[in-house]
Amino acid sequence: MGHQTAYQSLTRTFQRLHHFGHLGSIASWDQAAMMPAKGNEARAAAQAELQVLMHQLITAPELAQQLSRAEREDLDELQRANLREMRREWRQANLLPAELVEAKTLAAARCEHAWRSQRKNNDWRGFLPNFREVLKLARAEAALLAEANGVSRYDALLDKYEPGVKSAEIARIFDDVKTWLPGLISQVRAKQAGEAVIRPQGPFPVERQRELGLEAMRLLGFDFDGGRLDVSAHPFCGGVPEDVRITTRYRDDDFVQSLMGIIHETGHARYEQGLPRDLLSLPVGRARSMGIHESQSLSFEMQLGCSRGFLQLLAPMLRRHFGAQPAFDADNLAKLFTRVEPGYIRVDADELCYPAHVILRFEIERALIDGEIEAEDAPALWDEKMMAYLGVDTRGNYRDGCLQDIHWTDTFGYFPSYTLGAMYAAQYFATLRRREPGLDDKIGRGELEPVFGWLRENIWTQGSRWTTEELVRRATGEALNPAHYRAHLEARYLG
Repeated sequence: MGHQTAYQSLTRTFQRLHHFGHLGSIASWDQAAMMPAKGNEARAAAQAELQVLMHQLITAPELAQQLSRAEREDLDELQRANLREMRREWRQANLLPAELVEAKTLAAARCEHAWRSQRKNNDWRGFLPNFREVLKLARAEAALLAEANGVSRYDALLDKYEPGVKSAEIARIFDDVKTWLPGLISQVRAKQAGEAVIRPQGPFPVERQRELGLEAMRLLGFDFDGGRLDVSAHPFCGGVPEDVRITTRYRDDDFVQSLMGIIHETGHARYEQGLPRDLLSLPVGRARSMGIHESQSLSFEMQLGCSRGFLQLLAPMLRRHFGAQPAFDADNLAKLFTRVEPGYIRVDADELCYPAHVILRFEIERALIDGEIEAEDAPALWDEKMMAYLGVDTRGNYRDGCLQDIHWTDTFGYFPSYTLGAMYAAQYFATLRRREPGLDDKIGRGELEPVFGWLRENIWTQGSRWTTEELVRRATGEALNPAHYRAHLEARYLG
C-alpha cells in the first residue's frame, strides 16, 4: 500500500465516523418507534458508548496536524469543500471541554424531565432553577465557540444549525416581516370571517389514514426500497440517507394533522434520498443546514401540499379512502387548508401566524444568550411580544406560553431555521414558476417532476458543496430575499 496523503487519512477517519453514526441513527429510530420500554436503559448505555467512541475519533491529536497538512496538499474544488466541512466538524467537537459537554447533557436531561410535569402544572417558578442552569452552561459554550470563531455568542450557537448565517442578518429580515405580517393577518382574518367552510366529518379509521399517507408518499416520489413509514409519539424523519425512516401519529377524528405531517416529513426524506450517493460517507455529501432541510419539508407541505393544484389531486384520494362528502370538494379543501387563527401554540400555528411564533423566540433567546436579559425575564417579554405580533394574551399562562416548547431545555439557536426554511421554499417556487409557466396547472394534472427535478438538480445533489448563501444564489439567482415569501403569502391568502 502506497503512502497516504493527509487528506486520504482524514477521509478514512470521517468514513468511520459516518458508519458509526449510521448505527447510532438506526438505534435511535428504533428507540422512538419500536423498542419496548424495558430496553431503554441498555439502549441508552450502548448509545453513550458509541458517542464516546465517535468523540475519541474526532478529538484524536493527529487530526489537527492532518487538517493543517491537507490544506497544503493539491486538492480539487470538491475536496477543498470537503476539507472545509471536516474542519468545521472537528472544531465543534474539539472546542468544548469534556466536563462542559457532560454538565450540559446532565442539566438538559434534568430540565427536560422536570419540564414534562411542570408544563402540565403551569409551574414556571419550579422550572426556573433548572432553566437558569441550562442557560448558564449554554452561555459558557457560546463564549468558548464565539472566541474561537470571532463571532457574537448567539451567532456561535446559531452556526451549529445555520453555518455562516449571522443573527444581525436574520434580525434585519425578521424586522422587515414584523412591519407587514400583523397587518396581513388582520386583513386575512377579516376576509375569511365571511367565508363558509365545511368541516370533514369523521371518524377517519387509522388503517385508511395509513393507506392515504402511503399513497401521498408514492405520489411525492418517496423511495420505499430506501425507507419506511411507522408510528411514534412525536413525528420525525430519522434513519440515514440510504434508509430513511418517517414516523407519524394518528387521531381518528382528524386526518389533516397526520397527512400534512407525512407530506412534511416526505420533503425531509426526499432530500436525504437525493443526496449525492458517491459522497454520502463524507461531510461534503451531507445536507447543508437545518434551514435548507426545513426548506425541503416546507416545499412539500406548504408550497406544494397546500397549493390549489395539489389539493385537486388530493380530493379524489380523500373520497376514495373516506367516502364522498362535501368537505372533500377541492375549493373547500383550499379554504380548509388556509384557515388563519392566531393561537398560543407554535406547532399548531397556521402558515401565516407561524413566523410570528419563530420571531418571538429568536428575539428572546438571542437576548438570553447575549446576556441582555436573564432567565426570569423571559415570561414578561413573551407576553409583550405575543400581544404585539399576534394579539394573543398569555399573561400567567406559562403552559401555553414560554413552557410550551422543549427546545430551551437544551437547545438555543435553532428556532430561526423554521422561518428561514419557509423563506427559501418561497424563493425556490418563485424561481420555478418563472422557469415553468403553467406550473400550477401541471401540478393539478399530477405532473410533479418539474418540481422534483429542479430540487434534485439545485439542492439535493449539491449536498454541502457550497456555503448556504452560494447554494441559494446558484439555485435562484439571488441571496435570500424575503420579498418572495411576502408575495407568496399575499397571493395565497388574499388572491
